Amino acid sequence: MQHIENIKKLFSNHQTKHPLLERIEAGRLHLSSGRVVACDPLITNDKDAFIVLFPKGDFTTYIYKERETECIAYTEVIFENDAITQWEMALCNGQDIKKLEDEEIFGYPVKSGMGCYMDFDTQQLLNELEQLLYSRKGEDFRGIYEEFFHEYFFNEKGAINQFASLNPKENLSNNIIAFETGYGEGFYASYIGFNNARRPVKLVTEFIEISAD
Repeated sequence: MQHIENIKKLFSNHQTKHPLLERIEAGRLHLSSGRVVACDPLITNDKDAFIVLFPKGDFTTYIYKERETECIAYTEVIFENDAITQWEMALCNGQDIKKLEDEEIFGYPVKSGMGCYMDFDTQQLLNELEQLLYSRKGEDFRGIYEEFFHEYFFNEKGAINQFASLNPKENLSNNIIAFETGYGEGFYASYIGFNNARRPVKLVTEFIEISAD
């Protein structure tokens, strides 16, 4: 599992510093249930949450851009500042790490070029928003990307953001931290850093592997 060894070297310290990476705060992820979903929200809007239960609250999220390409190489959610003693691949129901061979991973597919973190409750709100917009617009409904996501990333002059915090329901704190995924399409794994008490300290998703050495 070379990927996890590299993640360990890059992200075990409280603040990750690497000459090839630029760290940018992307917002605070609101978790109402502690069940985190990582997915391409345009193609897997029913993606299972991770098995591990995370704390409830609002947690700082970072993106790490590869300086040479300005593409997003990693995303990170920090839950607390404790020392990390163990890293594991983040799994969903039915996934068994023992069944993986060599450098195989569990993760999520991306076809839209966008990934995200959100609470399971927020996923339900996003799906309800899609159904509401469709019921209102009928044949004029252009899809959830055009109707909801697009304005956060593009305007009439072109691309304006590589990441955004979006609220699918007004007056609720539930939000989606959405971001570009590496060079675009792919299949991407997430990793959880635990402390001695087996509490999750960090959640990291890798889109471009940057060697820690």
